[in-house]
Order: sequence, then C-alpha cells, then structure tokens
Amino acid sequence: MLIRVMYHDEKYDFVPAARLNELIENGRIAMFQRGSSGWVRVGVDPVRSKDSESPYAGIERRQPQIA
Repeated sequence: MLIRVMYHDEKYDFVPAARLNELIENGRIAMFQRGSSGWVRVGVDPVRSKDSESPYAGIERRQPQIA
C-alpha cells in the first residue's frame, strides 16, 4: 500500500507503507495522509509509536475478516 506524504520542502510523494515509520523517525517528512481522517502533521498530531509502553486501550473499531 502506498501512503501520500509531504516533505518539508512542500513536495508530495507516495511511499510504501513499510517506509513510513522510517521517514517519521528520521524527520524526513512534514505530513502524511491517513485514510479517512486526513493529513497528520508529524510532531503535532498523535502518531502511534513502536516504543509505546502500553497497548492500545481504546475501543476496537476494526471489522473482523470473514473468509
């Protein structure tokens, strides 16, 4: 899956989802587009972290996959 990102020089690109964390951690992007909730500003809006000490405690909103 490709994710739309905006670099600090205001240029846009599509990057593989697997590279998104790397770009965020290295400070390479200013924003990325999250599905239905729009643009996420890195360093301003909440972004999940792999270093999170506690698991997600919110309501499960994902739909079960039916084969």
